Amino acid sequence: MSETPVQGADAPVGTTEPAPPAGGAAVEEAREALRAVRQEVAKAVVGQEPAVTGLVIALLCRGHVLLEGVPGVAKTLLVRTLAAALELDTKRVQFTPDLMPGDVTGSLVYDAQSARFSFREGPVFTNLLLADEINRTPPKTQASLLEAMEERQVSVDGVPRPLPSPFIVAATQNPVEYEGTYPLPEAQLDRFLLKLTLPLPAREDEVEVLARHAAGFDPRDLAAAGVRAVATPAHLAMATRSVRAVQVSREVLGYVVDVCRATRSSPSLALGVSPRGATSLLAAARAWAWLSGRDYVSPDDVKDLARPTLRHRVQLRPEAELDGVSVDAVLDSVLSTVPVPR
Repeated sequence: MSETPVQGADAPVGTTEPAPPAGGAAVEEAREALRAVRQEVAKAVVGQEPAVTGLVIALLCRGHVLLEGVPGVAKTLLVRTLAAALELDTKRVQFTPDLMPGDVTGSLVYDAQSARFSFREGPVFTNLLLADEINRTPPKTQASLLEAMEERQVSVDGVPRPLPSPFIVAATQNPVEYEGTYPLPEAQLDRFLLKLTLPLPAREDEVEVLARHAAGFDPRDLAAAGVRAVATPAHLAMATRSVRAVQVSREVLGYVVDVCRATRSSPSLALGVSPRGATSLLAAARAWAWLSGRDYVSPDDVKDLARPTLRHRVQLRPEAELDGVSVDAVLDSVLSTVPVPR
């Protein structure tokens, strides 16, 4: 299997060769099934392998993902194809300025025959919720997802209603400088395990996209493209349990903490990584180690996942933004200065 860090092709950091896999036959079957998902998604989505890997890691951690890119880079197609390859129920919500919270979570509806109110489930009651262009809706509607993302439940009229398991939000957003966007509040950004950026494709990839469309590819008909289920929710459940057994040394735990603490003292950042960010980085590194076939986390796993896990949890100072400094560049600087355990 080709190992692809989730940072993106622009700056891979510290990719390590996987050690011989460890675990029983069922665990190995789950690992191979989830590795096959990445190849299956490639039947419909050209390039974007780092984003595919990031989504698989998020599923292993039961974490939510924020996908950012300009319109037309296959963000929606990527999520739909992933759900098809994993046999997961998926629903899509197009976030618009007039979308109401009840349109997402569901609402009480009056039944004239029984003269009672009954709850009508919203699209959030699914396994993989595609929240399309989430930053085009006002903060009030964005906040309707907070309880669902954190508690895996929806409360309507004081009654909590559990969501299906697994429940993952894959939200797409346009870059914040685009007209008509509402920046996500920090409290909601912190609920996302990863923020993955989808760049414009390379020339060769774009030619391949056009070649597929010229040959009759229809993004609305994934079955015709040959996409099939190669993993099941049972594989995903087994993998999630196995990830929790991945060992982490005290030295690597200290490295995760040191990286996060270094962001809080960076002169370019007004907001550093919270302790929740540190636990998220640890969880993502464990999932990447397991997917790579190892039962322990290395410092390189932490480096590989640092940018996608932390880039949305920090905030640049205004003067740094004016100087053209990027969040990823600051995180790279942090990683280059924090001592790596041996």
